Amino acid sequence: MRIAATTGTALFLLTTMACTTGNGASRASSDEMSAMQRRVDQYASFRLTADLSRLSERERRMIPILIEAADEMDAIYWQQAYGDREALFARHDDPVVRRYLEINYGPWDRLDDDIPFIPEEGTKQAGASFYPADLTPDEFTDYIAAHPDQADALRSLYTLVRRREDGSLYTIPYHDAYAAATGRAAAKLREAARLADDPGLRRYLMLRADALLSDEYRASDIAWLDMKDNPIDVVIGPIETYEDNLFGYKAAHEAYVLIKDHEWSRRLSRYAALLTPLQRGLPVPDDYKSETPGTDSDLNVYDVVYYAGQANAGPKTIAINLPNDEEVQLTKGTRRLQLRNAMRAKFDSILIPIADMLIAEDQRAYVTFDAFFANTMFHEVAHGLGIKNTITNRGTVRQALGRHASAIEEGKADVLGLYMVTALRDQGVIDAGRLEDNYVTFMTSIFRSVRFGASSAHGRANMVRFNFFQERGAFTRDDATGTYRVDFDRMREAMAELSRVILTLQGDGDIDRAAALLSEQGVVGPALQADLDRLAQAGIPVDIIFEQGPELLGG
Repeated sequence: MRIAATTGTALFLLTTMACTTGNGASRASSDEMSAMQRRVDQYASFRLTADLSRLSERERRMIPILIEAADEMDAIYWQQAYGDREALFARHDDPVVRRYLEINYGPWDRLDDDIPFIPEEGTKQAGASFYPADLTPDEFTDYIAAHPDQADALRSLYTLVRRREDGSLYTIPYHDAYAAATGRAAAKLREAARLADDPGLRRYLMLRADALLSDEYRASDIAWLDMKDNPIDVVIGPIETYEDNLFGYKAAHEAYVLIKDHEWSRRLSRYAALLTPLQRGLPVPDDYKSETPGTDSDLNVYDVVYYAGQANAGPKTIAINLPNDEEVQLTKGTRRLQLRNAMRAKFDSILIPIADMLIAEDQRAYVTFDAFFANTMFHEVAHGLGIKNTITNRGTVRQALGRHASAIEEGKADVLGLYMVTALRDQGVIDAGRLEDNYVTFMTSIFRSVRFGASSAHGRANMVRFNFFQERGAFTRDDATGTYRVDFDRMREAMAELSRVILTLQGDGDIDRAAALLSEQGVVGPALQADLDRLAQAGIPVDIIFEQGPELLGG
């Protein structure tokens, strides 16, 4: 029997476990608990394992140490996303409730627009725990205008914003706010580094340990891109800004522990060299593609053995494109990590059942794992295309678009990924399978990702694309069968048009247009909602949760 720990090993709470509280908290009614169990059942459980036979004995010893470091990120993320985890659990003793709290890292449903599934816990703050609860966007903007010397610190990815008694604002660097946890994580990274056979991995782990203690991540990002032959990888630290729905400034802590498949990675290596010509071919005026993608980008395939922190909250990532530092991206490039075992789990348990219900019967054969893998891979590649700095002197795209930046960027990567697949097939670079596979699998994936809800950047991006494509006839719905059919020619046209819309919006740094696009197109209409309800009624999972930990990996 495995009981949830206070950190990232926690997603296996058993519904049979007995829990008690000291405050006499009452259990919910049977109807309420049945509804809560249905929420839990939206997630299919998947066991994270990997082939460790190609690792040395020293490398195998590294894995549990890296997982211990990852658990520290999990503890920090609980503080960022919610606050006091132990106080929350003390108020709720039912094991089903606790399981859903663990999945969501708080009492707000990440698959249902962050509504509180425990109403008495109240609504989620847009700024999570990064800012004072009463801080408004206008106040923050006005304060920065009046105190320009504090602007960089207040907007930093790596600071908490707090309020003094006189109402003024100040910042606390992450490495101070979370000193105990980051200190323990850094020590574990250094311990793992001493076991690393690969010198590049050893150097990265040491630099990443330093970064956790200083909030200076660029040197470790570059070292991470420089290492090529490492069999083990770890992504760790404050990385993505999805949790900050107030401004999109603050990065949240997370971690992945990964085992690299060198053979699969070599198959993909040729695509990284195509970034520059693909950038030149984007369907926008030259100003919007004037930047040159970094030439040191690469593609790699991994099996994940551990998720922690933001990576483990709600819907799970199946591919990664990092680092996010725009300067590093332009000078060095990025690494795209395809998380094969997690990807396969979603394809088998979610995508195929969705296709069987919502895709026209004669197009279901076009839904393939190879196409799903390729679409996901090129989504990550597409993050490196387009523009990182606005052409209107509004700073970086991320700064200019603020809290809308993540959803717009995810939408760009989705549609440009499909654009790239199309272009490479037209050029004969990709010749396996069929373009129809990519298009119908892409359509099926929209249904999968729309179910993540409006609280997810990926969910909002997919809602926009569904409505945009529908308006342009890229697909049709047969009301008699309740299934969808892709029009391949019109999907190609809609794909190019949406690419132009998003790329120009980003280049202009137009936050008002971004807000309008998301509010007008990022909605679920009645017909789509009815189809999503059918998926839920059929018991098709929305996403996956993991059974994970060093004890599941064996030798």
